Amino acid sequence: MKSKRRLPPGVPNPVDIHVGSRLRQRRTLLGLSQEKLGDAVGLTFQQIQKYERGANRMGASRLFQFSQILDVPITYFYENLPSGLKTAEAQVTRGLSEQAQKPMETDPMARKETLNLVRAYYKIGDTKVRKRLFELVKVLGGKK
Repeated sequence: MKSKRRLPPGVPNPVDIHVGSRLRQRRTLLGLSQEKLGDAVGLTFQQIQKYERGANRMGASRLFQFSQILDVPITYFYENLPSGLKTAEAQVTRGLSEQAQKPMETDPMARKETLNLVRAYYKIGDTKVRKRLFELVKVLGGKK
């Protein structure tokens, strides 16, 4: 049996990176600054940055706090988690498979451009204008 090896010091765990990116995505969608979120949980904005980058691992109680403040279930932070993530050298989270892992794809919903677009879209007060814009985007994107 192979011994389990840890990730090298300073290398964030891919699960922590994913959870942190979901934290950043939700915070940004709500229009909260890192400072404001930090104040709500008694942390500095630098600590929030570390969580969002995956440099700091979130404990269960902290994850629960974030879920309450951001009004999402805890499972939100794990949605779309790739099933074959390597969490440590030569160790795979599911099945301890020896198969090569696919590289993680960048989630388009996590891009700043997408988040800014969604926020701007929902700032359009007139629902008719918003619907017409949505139809225009669908046509431009090739989906009728």
